[in-house]
Amino acid sequence: MKDDGPRKADAIVVLGGDEFGMRAIKGAELAQAGYAPYVLVSGPPSLLGNEADMTIEYAKRKGFPAALFRPVVLPKEEAASTRTEASYLGDYLKKNGVHSILLVTSNFHTRRARSLWRNANPWLNIAVVAAPDRYFTPETWWKTRRGKKTFLYEWLKTLNTWAGM
Repeated sequence: MKDDGPRKADAIVVLGGDEFGMRAIKGAELAQAGYAPYVLVSGPPSLLGNEADMTIEYAKRKGFPAALFRPVVLPKEEAASTRTEASYLGDYLKKNGVHSILLVTSNFHTRRARSLWRNANPWLNIAVVAAPDRYFTPETWWKTRRGKKTFLYEWLKTLNTWAGM
């Protein structure tokens, strides 16, 4: 796990793909603590709308104000991987004058996300912040079936990344 810790930034970016809203909650907590003025929530289109709007609605129901959030709906082809998400959102951030971000993702995903984001956006100052995951804890992941699956799946994705795919 790579966690740079929070610091002041222009924006907080919450990556898509979190089925339990832990990333959005972490991003909202960071914004409320004054680390950045708003949270960009990424997500692909889905059957009944898009993941970004659903994630924001979840955070609102947990008591966070809607004004903290800005959805960024990824085109379906850009939502296929962390690599394409990094490229698409990097362009979006550059166009909107953002120079520094807190990148919030799940604790098991920080190392790969950090590498892909920094490679895709060398101009961007990125600090990665880990959000907890309901089924993966770095200290005890091997004790549960879901933890083992998460670990294996993330390592397969990491190998894929190293292979340039």
